[in-house]
Amino acid sequence: MTSVGFIGLGLMGRPMAANVLKAGFPLTVWNRTAIRAQELVASGARVARTPREAAASADVLFTIVSDPPALESVLWGADGALAGLRAGSVLVDSSTVSPALARRVSAACAERGADCLDAPVTGGTWGAEKGELVFMVGGKSEVLARVQPVLDAMGKRFFHLGGSGAGQAVKLGMNLILALEVGALAEALALVQGAGIPGQRLVEVMQASMARAPVLDVKAPLILERKYAPSFPLRLMHKDLGLALDLANQLGVALPATAAAREIYSAVRGAAKEDLDYAAVAKFWQKD
Repeated sequence: MTSVGFIGLGLMGRPMAANVLKAGFPLTVWNRTAIRAQELVASGARVARTPREAAASADVLFTIVSDPPALESVLWGADGALAGLRAGSVLVDSSTVSPALARRVSAACAERGADCLDAPVTGGTWGAEKGELVFMVGGKSEVLARVQPVLDAMGKRFFHLGGSGAGQAVKLGMNLILALEVGALAEALALVQGAGIPGQRLVEVMQASMARAPVLDVKAPLILERKYAPSFPLRLMHKDLGLALDLANQLGVALPATAAAREIYSAVRGAAKEDLDYAAVAKFWQKD
């Protein structure tokens, strides 16, 4: 049986790892905050003392951490995972980082005789819990085929998009769309409510029209009820918009709507006193 390592047990990583364990794979986990591993340990997982130890125990090692510095730390830091990778093992990074960093990670794996896939996900915490995530994969197709049985425990669709970094490029495009859609809904609600019409009426019409989108079905109730417990934290969406703009600058692609949206996300993030879902971008217009 393929042994699996998992580094990063946050809102997405913990349910993903739980589904790997439920599928019967031997699982070793590591998280910077060790208490987050307790439920997995109770279900049969083993806790590694370091990222290096988690890598050394695994045929397939998953990483899903918050941002590029966090990924660099767990891979290249003291007792980092790269030093523990075995020849023939596979590193699957499901963090959302830049395509350039994904290629750098892939090159570092190759130096150690290991393979690498960048495989960020979409589907939210509910998709992670149900094992219905969508994976956007960059790397070799034959490596994807090797790890497919493990991915099947966590996801429902897998898109092989090209070489190293391709998964990250598409993920940034995806999150750009989601951020703009939710921001546009919040702006439209502010307009309609400013005209004296309950926001729910706009949502009713939207859901019966071409403007309907699954993400808005999920986020509209949060905005109307002003309940912003984080499923996808606003701080991470803000980070992803920055990564998309950085990539656009490198490519010479203008992203004016993204640039404007990031300013709004920045304002809300700067004023927040707690961790909020990115639907809280609506706070930019909700002044009371």
